[in-house]
Amino acid sequence: MSAAVSNRMRLSNPQALVALSLVLAVVLIAYRDTAAAMVSIWSRSDTFAHAFLVPPIALWLIWQRREELANVESRPNAWMLLSMVVVAFGWLLGDLASVNALTQFAMTGLLVLAVPAVLGWRVTRVILFPLAFLFLAVPFGEFLLPQLMDWTADFTVFALRGSGIPVLRESNNFVIPSGAWSVVEACSGVRYLLASLMVGTLFAYLNYQSTRRRWIFVALSIVIPIVANWIRAYLIVLLGHLSGNKIAVGVDHLIYGWVFFGVIVGLMYGVGILWREPAAAVPPRTIAVPGAPGRTPRTRAFWATAISACTVLLMPHLLLQTIGGVSTGPPPELVRLDGLSGGWQPSTRPLTGWRPSFEKPSAEANWHFSSDGGDVGVYIGYYRQQNYDRKLVSSNNQLVRSENPLWAKTGQPGRDSIEVAQGVLTVVSVVLHGAEAPGLPEKRLRVWQVYWVADRLTPSAAWAKVLAVEDRLLGRGDDAAAIVLYAVEDRPGEGRQALEAFARANLPAIVAQLRANREGAHVRMVTNTVPLSSRTVPE
Repeated sequence: MSAAVSNRMRLSNPQALVALSLVLAVVLIAYRDTAAAMVSIWSRSDTFAHAFLVPPIALWLIWQRREELANVESRPNAWMLLSMVVVAFGWLLGDLASVNALTQFAMTGLLVLAVPAVLGWRVTRVILFPLAFLFLAVPFGEFLLPQLMDWTADFTVFALRGSGIPVLRESNNFVIPSGAWSVVEACSGVRYLLASLMVGTLFAYLNYQSTRRRWIFVALSIVIPIVANWIRAYLIVLLGHLSGNKIAVGVDHLIYGWVFFGVIVGLMYGVGILWREPAAAVPPRTIAVPGAPGRTPRTRAFWATAISACTVLLMPHLLLQTIGGVSTGPPPELVRLDGLSGGWQPSTRPLTGWRPSFEKPSAEANWHFSSDGGDVGVYIGYYRQQNYDRKLVSSNNQLVRSENPLWAKTGQPGRDSIEVAQGVLTVVSVVLHGAEAPGLPEKRLRVWQVYWVADRLTPSAAWAKVLAVEDRLLGRGDDAAAIVLYAVEDRPGEGRQALEAFARANLPAIVAQLRANREGAHVRMVTNTVPLSSRTVPE
């Protein structure tokens, strides 16, 4: 092998690869819990199973550019350490709030930023796409479920009515003459969308050279799966209707869906191949390697940057040790409230069999109260020592799950604001409809939900996360709770009136009990007697 060819097969300073390997190893070891959480989601969720392919594909794409990389001079860029500090701090905030997406994006960002920090921008530009492709491994996108479900239901109902089939719709549930149908999470098409986005992005990179064509194909890989899922849902309902519910209602429901989606995506890539742009041949360039690697100032710069990067990577974990752990102390105890104001008294008669679906609370209670103004149910889910598997604000914690056979939402959640003695209280408000058991008459429930975090009330999940971080940073533990009030609303406004009367009279008593549990759990917390009004967080 000639000297020129030999020179093209290695970086201009081989020790740069060793320094980069050290930084990458520190990321994977120090943030191993975050990486393990990502893999766990890949393995248990069909929505993100495609993410298993992302890291090996990224490595393969980098390997494909090995000769070009060998001819690019590596030069450390210490300024990128500032970006790593910002991202590492973002990981810290995500860990304090137990936000999987934030910690996982941050860890992936640290892996990516290690390349320009240690090897420089010239090397990074050569492998920019494989590095950016790694972000598709982060299991992110389930927040799209409600919107995708709404769109699917909208199109299905529209297409059925356009086909001459009468439809009675309530939220994402609808009835046609042949039976009842529901659009649930599996019907949203989010699996098709995320898988298509990954494959479409890779396809565009490998087959097109112009940035314009690449972006057009990526956009199509987003739009086409969404529209295809709408048509798939409509056709399944139509097949079930025309066959008297003999086909497309069981396992074949899924089979037909995947076959249809496969055909549509196959056509998309078939057309995409027709636009293919062959890569232009780039003559290799040879860059001389100056001096002995072990004695050059550049080598010392590599190692100085790498060691500084490792220090930055370890900083969040040192800060976590300084901040301290989560709340400790005896388990929280929620005792039924007696002697309430406004004439409300505990009731032994259950208001309804419905209850919110909150996973793994440290303590929970489901009480019922009565007065001349009506009946109200109170659910409290109290969380302490929160982590990624047990936390207050989570997509798994819902007022009602879409697969619930008895209860469903009527419309989308809104906000209600009421005047109470302590100020204005804003809550999430939703109406549920359902029955206690199949065959029994339906009833409607008006449900209010509000979070209690950092001794404050907020209807916003995002604000609840912010307040949780504030609590942890100030060393006040992580006690928090969801307060859910509900009442029967068979007539418009009936449930709201009962809830408003109860909240005005007794919400401070509920908050006082939560506060007592919190103060008993953490000895460093300062007892606070500020009125409830100054502790209410706007949405």
